[in-house]
Amino acid sequence: MSEIFDISDLKRRMQGAIAALKHELGGLRTGRASASLIEPVHVEAYGQSMPLNQVATISVPESRMLSVQVWDKGMVNAVDRAIRDANLGLSPTIEGLVLRIRIPELNEQRRKEMAKVAHKYAEEARVAVRHVRRDGIDILKKSLKDKLISEDEEKRYQADVQKLTDQNIADIDRALADKEKEIMQV
Repeated sequence: MSEIFDISDLKRRMQGAIAALKHELGGLRTGRASASLIEPVHVEAYGQSMPLNQVATISVPESRMLSVQVWDKGMVNAVDRAIRDANLGLSPTIEGLVLRIRIPELNEQRRKEMAKVAHKYAEEARVAVRHVRRDGIDILKKSLKDKLISEDEEKRYQADVQKLTDQNIADIDRALADKEKEIMQV
């Protein structure tokens, strides 16, 4: 039976959706400095677009400050421009090879907008988990139709798939609640 229906594959795919959600939530600005805030920024370097972490080191020296240590002196202005053009509302200050980025306080309206974005990310993750559940149930129905499993086995495996889905949805809801709490803290 294990070669017909593999619940560990469904589990892996659902965990992938949660990992993607956590990565997206990590990029949401909360008023606290986080290296993941500027990791998606791409810099025009050496004739191509490169991720920021391939031309500089990002660190968090204080709770409301990011530090970007550029490795090549000729890239400082390109990194500065890339961060400003990323529409993150950040303005780096250049000090030699280091760019210091103050993370401004978020006002109440901006916090609410961030919470809405977090909810959107969470819903996308829930949908992804439900798609995996549907794929698993489709495999079970096909296996039953092809007489590879009995009706009792199908029902038992469907219950396992639903239980796994419920656990992953609960994980998504917890991640969302944690992020929402972090965003709304004053």
